[in-house]
Amino acid sequence: MQLHTKPTKLISFPLSPLKTLNLTATSASPIKSTSSSDHTSTATTTTTTTSISPSPQNLKSRLQNGETLYGLFLLSFSPTLAEIAGLSGYDFVVVDMEHGHGGISQALPCLHALAAAQTPAILRLPEASAAWAKKALDLGPQGIMFPMIESSKDAKKAVSYCRFPPAGVRGSAHTVVRASSYGIDEGYLNNYEDQLLIMCQVESEEGVKHAEHIAAVDGVDCIQMGPLDLSASLGYLWDPANKKVRKMMEAAEKAVLGSGPKQGGAYLAGFAMPHDGPRDLWTRGYHMVSGAVDVGLFRSAAVEDVKMFKMNLIDGSDDEQEREKDADEKYWSE
Repeated sequence: MQLHTKPTKLISFPLSPLKTLNLTATSASPIKSTSSSDHTSTATTTTTTTSISPSPQNLKSRLQNGETLYGLFLLSFSPTLAEIAGLSGYDFVVVDMEHGHGGISQALPCLHALAAAQTPAILRLPEASAAWAKKALDLGPQGIMFPMIESSKDAKKAVSYCRFPPAGVRGSAHTVVRASSYGIDEGYLNNYEDQLLIMCQVESEEGVKHAEHIAAVDGVDCIQMGPLDLSASLGYLWDPANKKVRKMMEAAEKAVLGSGPKQGGAYLAGFAMPHDGPRDLWTRGYHMVSGAVDVGLFRSAAVEDVKMFKMNLIDGSDDEQEREKDADEKYWSE
């Protein structure tokens, strides 16, 4: 009996917004062999190897291509709202574990929903710690956001939480976690640094003073401005439009934009405010803009819905009488 090997075939199909699963299969064709008893037998062998290659259109590559990305913050931890956000066309969704009620277990279904909608997820941590970073990164988000970074030392620690030894202190369980497709992605260790977007939040007076040095830290990809916490740190709680706060914001923006991403600096990211809309941020050079929070969108829609209903009850009595009068006139005119 002889086996003739067919040409190798490469089969690819999408696995997530970030990755594609490639199956390289070499199969032997069935060969009939005739024995003295004149019985025919068939033999087939198959060899399969698996690798997962990253899609070129991840958040990092899109920023490097000069795109401005528009996203949403998800505080509800609702997979349904996460999926709707993804299907609506947002470039990214930040699952917020700092101000949202959920943690790692609640974030995972949201990541599943966003992956189904082919939308990158960013996880915002409740604090900048190795333990939180490790658990978040094992879920496999495209980005991770560290709150309240106030110095280059803080930023270097944040980056170290994202790197495996000897470059960092991240704990390794890459053979069984979602980030590596549960070990199916044998190239994960070679690719994860190029795929992960590391974001540091500058949201205090101290952070603004060191914004230039934070942006220059190797591994920091984005500086996320935090106008609300910044205004509070300056003594103007819930007054981000205050002149002193805006002046401090401008100083931080200038420092980050001056760092130059292509020269080893960071991209500028921010959250739109009533006094400072998405287009305003874009015109000042922001590369990532978040325009809304899911809870806020639902609140506004719900409040408006109730308001319209009550207004219609008040105005509807007169309108109803007019409609009845018009109907009577139309009937008798016919």
